[in-house]
Amino acid sequence: MLLNQKKLADAIRVLSMDAVQKANSGHPGMPMGMADIATVLWRDFLKHNPQNPMWLDRDRFILSNGHGSMLHYALLHLTGYKLSLEDIQQFRQLHSKTPGHPEYGLTPGIETTTGPLGQGLANAVGMALAERCLAAQFNRSDHEIVDHFTYVFMGDGCLMEGISHEVASLAGCLGLGKLIAFWDNNQISIDGDVTGWFRDDTAQRFAAYRWHVVSDIDGHNPDQITAAITEARSIHDRPSLLCCKTHIAFGSPTLVGCHEAHGAPLGIEEVAATRRALHWNYPPFEIPHDIYRAWDACEQGARLEKNWEQKWQDYRLRYPELAKEFWRRIHAKLPNNWAEASEKITQHIFKKSETIATRKASQNSLNAFGPILPELLGGSADLTESNLTFWKGATILNQTNPAGNYLHYGVREFGMSAMMNGIALHGGFIPYGGTFLVFSDYARNAIRLSALMQQRVIFVYTHDSIGLGEDGPTHQPVEHINSLRMIPGLSVWRPCDAVETIVAWQQALEQQGPSCLLLSRQALPPQEHLPSHVASIRRGAYIIFDCKSSPEAIIMATGSEVSLAIDAARSLTQQGKQVRVISMPSTDRFALQSAAYQDAILPTTVTKRVAVEAGSTDFWYRYVGCRGKVIGIDQFGKSAPGQAVFSTLKLTSQVIIDTVNELL
Repeated sequence: MLLNQKKLADAIRVLSMDAVQKANSGHPGMPMGMADIATVLWRDFLKHNPQNPMWLDRDRFILSNGHGSMLHYALLHLTGYKLSLEDIQQFRQLHSKTPGHPEYGLTPGIETTTGPLGQGLANAVGMALAERCLAAQFNRSDHEIVDHFTYVFMGDGCLMEGISHEVASLAGCLGLGKLIAFWDNNQISIDGDVTGWFRDDTAQRFAAYRWHVVSDIDGHNPDQITAAITEARSIHDRPSLLCCKTHIAFGSPTLVGCHEAHGAPLGIEEVAATRRALHWNYPPFEIPHDIYRAWDACEQGARLEKNWEQKWQDYRLRYPELAKEFWRRIHAKLPNNWAEASEKITQHIFKKSETIATRKASQNSLNAFGPILPELLGGSADLTESNLTFWKGATILNQTNPAGNYLHYGVREFGMSAMMNGIALHGGFIPYGGTFLVFSDYARNAIRLSALMQQRVIFVYTHDSIGLGEDGPTHQPVEHINSLRMIPGLSVWRPCDAVETIVAWQQALEQQGPSCLLLSRQALPPQEHLPSHVASIRRGAYIIFDCKSSPEAIIMATGSEVSLAIDAARSLTQQGKQVRVISMPSTDRFALQSAAYQDAILPTTVTKRVAVEAGSTDFWYRYVGCRGKVIGIDQFGKSAPGQAVFSTLKLTSQVIIDTVNELL
C-alpha cells in the first residue's frame, strides 16, 4: 500500500519537474514536497467528478500557494479532467490551459485564481462560509443537498501575509467546521530558510484563533496524513489546521530542502538524477497505464454525483419551491420578475425628491432590493453604521445563526474582500461589503482578483471625498476614485443623488463582474431628472442640464460635484453662455457605448470642456483633451468641515464659472 501510494505521488513529482524544466520556468519544489499530501487527499477523501467540474455539491480544493500550480495541474490531469498531457507540456506557454498560476475559468477544475499569497486561504474561508450558510438556508432534516468540505493548501508565505491573520481569526469565530487547511511547513521561501524571518508558533497561533490543530504530521507519511484528515473531518464546530512537515523538492538528490528549488527548474542533470532516485524508469511526460488507472477518478466521481442526483430528485419532489429557488441561486440567475420589480423600485425612487447622502440612498436601495433578492449576503468591515450596509430585512450571520444574511467582518478590509470573492465563486450568493473609500487601498489586490475572475462582488465605498470633513486627510480619498477606474473589468459608479444611486445598485446587481459604488457621507441635493434619464444613467453618462442651442462649453462631473456644475451652468446661462452639463456616474459604462451615443453626449466639435471631480485630475484629460481644464485635487485634504475643505481646495461653483469663462 505504501509503495503504491508513493508511486502515485511520484507521478505528480515527475510531471511537475518535467513541465517546469520544459518551460524553463516555474516552481517545482512545492509540488514535489506536497505530492504525498495531495495523493492522500485526492484519492481517499476529495469528493469531485472530473467529468463535471462544476458539480454543485463537490468539495472545493484551493491551492493558496498558487506558485506550485503544477501540483494542481498534475492532479487534474491524472484524475481525468479535460487537461491533456499536451496541456501539461504547454505549461506557462501562451494561450495554454496551464498558466504560471492557477486561473479561474481557464482550466477545468480550478476553483479560484491564486498566486498572491494568502488570498487562496481567504477565498477558502469565503467558500466554507457560503457552504454553511447555503446549507442552513436550504437543507432540511430529512434532505441534505448541500454537504461538502473546503480544503486549502498553503505555505509559509501564505501565513506570513497579513490577510491570513484576518481570515483565520474570523473563520475561528464563525466555527467553520468544514474548512480544512494544510500547512506546507517546509521552512523555505524564495530568500532561503525562513527561520530568519518566520518563527511564529503557528500551531499555537491557530489554536488561539479557535481552530482545531493537528501538529507534527509527517507530510511524506500517508498513514499520518490519512489519520489527520480523518480527525479533522470529525470536528464540526471549528476549522482545522493540519501542520505537515515536508521537504521542498522531495525526491531530488541534491536540491531537496534547498531554496534553489523553490522558483527555478531543477536542471537537466538533476531531473535525471531525481528519476533515478525515485526509480522512475520512464522518459519525460510518460506515465504508465497502471498509474493512470489507479489515479482515474471518473468512475467514482460519476457514482458520487449520481448518488447526489438521487438526493436532489427526492428534494425536488418533497420541496419543489425550495428546489426552484436553490437552482436559480446556485446558477446566478436573478428572479424571473427582476426586470419588472427593479424598474418599479427605480421609478418609485425617481418620483421622490429629497436631499440625502448617497450612502443613505444606498441603504434605501438595499431596503427595496433586499426582499426580492434573498441571495444578498452583506457585511461591513466594522463600519456598518457609517456605511449603512445593514438593511431592515437583514439578520446577523454568525456561528449560532448560520442562515443569516449579514456578516460583521470586523476591521478586516482585505480579508472581507477576498472572502467575498470566495463566496461569489462558491455560488448561491451575491456578496457585498462596505468600508470607507480610502481603505480600499487595504483591499486592492482582492479587488483586482475579483476583476480578473469577473465575479459579481459589490464593493460599497462610502465617505468618497474631502466632503467627509473633519476626519481629515488620513480618511479623505484623493487618488482612489481614478485608481479604481484603472483596474480592467471593474465597474465604478459614483452617483450624484438618490436616482443615480438606485440605478447604480441595479446595474451592479445585474453585472457579471465586480462593481464599486462610491458614496457620499454628506447629503446631496436631488437633481431635476427627466423620465428618460433612468435609461441614460445606465449608459454611464448623460446630459443632465442642457442649453437651448449647440453648446459652447461642456462641464462634466460626478457625485457631489454634479450639483456644483449645475449651479455654475445656471449662472453661465444667465450670462448668455451656452453650457451643457454631463453627469458621468460610470466612465467605464460610458466607454462601452456606441460612438454615436458618445458623440451625442460629448460632441467632438465642442473642444471647450471642463471636468470637475473631488479627486486626482490626470484621468479626466482623456475627456477634456489638451484644450480643456480639469478642476480636481492633486494634494491631500484638510481636517475641517466638508464645505470649508471644498472651498479651501477650490472646488466651488465660482471656480467652475471662472474656468469656463477663461476657456470661452
